[in-house]
Amino acid sequence: MKKELRIFIAGHNGMVGKSLVNYFTKKKFGKLILVSRKELNLENFAKVNQFVKKKKPHVIINCAGRVGGILANSEFPTEFLNENIQIQTNLIKSAFNFNIKHLINLGSSCIYPKNSKQPIKEEYLLTDSLEKTNEAYALAKIVGVKLCEYYNKQFGKNFFTLMPCNLYGPNDNFELRGSHFVPALINKIINAKKYNKSKTEIWGTGNPKREVMYVDDLARAIYFLVREKIKNNKKLLNIVKKNPLINVGSGNEYTIKEVALKICKIANVNTKLVFNKNYPDGTKRKVVDNRIIKNLGWSSKISLDQGLLKTINWYKNNN
Repeated sequence: MKKELRIFIAGHNGMVGKSLVNYFTKKKFGKLILVSRKELNLENFAKVNQFVKKKKPHVIINCAGRVGGILANSEFPTEFLNENIQIQTNLIKSAFNFNIKHLINLGSSCIYPKNSKQPIKEEYLLTDSLEKTNEAYALAKIVGVKLCEYYNKQFGKNFFTLMPCNLYGPNDNFELRGSHFVPALINKIINAKKYNKSKTEIWGTGNPKREVMYVDDLARAIYFLVREKIKNNKKLLNIVKKNPLINVGSGNEYTIKEVALKICKIANVNTKLVFNKNYPDGTKRKVVDNRIIKNLGWSSKISLDQGLLKTINWYKNNN
């Protein structure tokens, strides 16, 4: 069944999608169904529905969506809301329409309430107000989470959503106006050396803590969960039935300043970090509770130093 398994990876050209394609290919796991945005507009329900009907995948993994950092979220809230809602609902509805047994949706730890107790448990979703700087994205992703839950309750499905912590790695968006904090730091610090800048400005105080994970660890987690789902792992199915959310994180958190200093050390860059407090920090601390996925038998393997080195080298070779 492993080789006959048809797996549709939506968003295969993004950072997570590319990592997932590489990992599944390396494992010789399933026949991958890949389609570009030009060939299939995931925001068009009729086309998505027809595509799923024609290809008949056994598994749908939703890695697609509009993502970005604080600035991008602030400047384009309607795009973040509309595009992400449409992509998720189209894929989830099509999976239901054609009785696709296995669907994994991707959320994010940033959609939990702003002032969640730490570490953040899955059941904390919607228990308090959201972080304003990414509210549109969070609202859209919550729609996907709840739609999976409603299909499970109403129709006996077992769709679920993974909630990864802050991700980084090759193929990330390093463009400063749209990137998350790790690729933005890499961009600024590497270019400080390239252009002989004695100072590098970083937004905010540098004090917020973030749990960060190299993207290949998430690919491993998805591979692990797909295998367990196909095997009808009762423990996993019972978890999904109660609350179709599973956190995925490294278990390690660092301040933004600590990550910046690590990048400077690994890249051998001598620049003074200047923190501009006129820019917002976002959530002060964000680390997810990994107990559910750890109890299933998965844990993160790639350290921050290893992941940053791979990401910095990729950035240097591709920019």
